[in-house]
Amino acid sequence: MGLPFKQYILEDSTYKGGGKKITMPNGIEVHKLSSNENPLGYSPRVKMALAAALNDLSQYPDNTDIRLREALVKDFDAMLTIDHFITANSGSEIIDIISKAFLNDGDEVIVSQPCFLPYSAFTRWMGAKAINVPMTIDYDYDLEGILNAIGNETKIIFLASPNNPSGNYIPRKDLQWFLEQVPENVIVVLDEVYRHFAEAEDYTSGLSFILEGKNVIAINSFSKTYGLAGLRVGYCYAPLHISNYIRKICKPFLLSTLALEGAIAALEDTYFVDQTVQLIKTERKYVLHGLDALGIKYWPTQGNFVLIDPPVPDAEFVLFLEQRGIMVRSVGNFGALGKVRISFGTRAANKALLLSLEALLKSMAISV
Repeated sequence: MGLPFKQYILEDSTYKGGGKKITMPNGIEVHKLSSNENPLGYSPRVKMALAAALNDLSQYPDNTDIRLREALVKDFDAMLTIDHFITANSGSEIIDIISKAFLNDGDEVIVSQPCFLPYSAFTRWMGAKAINVPMTIDYDYDLEGILNAIGNETKIIFLASPNNPSGNYIPRKDLQWFLEQVPENVIVVLDEVYRHFAEAEDYTSGLSFILEGKNVIAINSFSKTYGLAGLRVGYCYAPLHISNYIRKICKPFLLSTLALEGAIAALEDTYFVDQTVQLIKTERKYVLHGLDALGIKYWPTQGNFVLIDPPVPDAEFVLFLEQRGIMVRSVGNFGALGKVRISFGTRAANKALLLSLEALLKSMAISV
């Protein structure tokens, strides 16, 4: 008899990130625009908090995350209580915890590609099946198609607004209509990791729906706006009947001392958050204007990144930019075949990107 390996775990579903930073010869500056990271780094307050916490690393961290949840209550203007929040080591682990809490062998979830890979990968680890209802050709959600795909085994629907890697969002009226149609025994997981960067007038987070008691779980992360990707901190909030259930499987000492202190300090520095958001909105306009001028097709975005249709095959495009010290990401494995996602960086990084794209187009014209 063999070992009791589960076949659905043996399947290759390993998540691959945007890659480590490359090195370039002759002092060429490298611009990492492949992982949607914060171009400003992280808050000086976080640095001070981490330095102060180093003396306590021989001791266990807080047994619970209550201090972080108290900071989140303040960040949400006391519209939620500490019991509405669940924290974990990254937004990805929140997805994992949700999957463990609600999915069993034979269950189904609904995803809409292109989307964040862990939605389907973590589902598979639980023996459940991800049903793909593809986005439209314009990368909008097919909400009616999702409703039609709901079956007896459906437990979770994964949505993201803004969505990674397409940058699209779900207008409030559409999300309101959709949630009113979803059966009461199905949970809607709304990934709103990029919510700070959305500026569309009809954009909405999941807050109002959760306050109404709808079966929605809203996922957030400290990796983007707060620049703490290396600390791995994320959280979700949900109606109390859901959050109190999920908390039953959360482990003690889950967050490290540095993660706790760093996240709390990040929430306190609203000035840094405002700086980050303003930079992204400014640079988003700059890059999209540059893409328009170059005639490169892209899709409207509310995130800190843009999805483009490169003028050459995606692998060739990524290599061309990498040779010039610019890292971007092919997202065929997200479900956007042939497309490339580019994060917005500093003005220097974005200018280098646009100049490289111009050089690529000129080289193509010469070779014709």
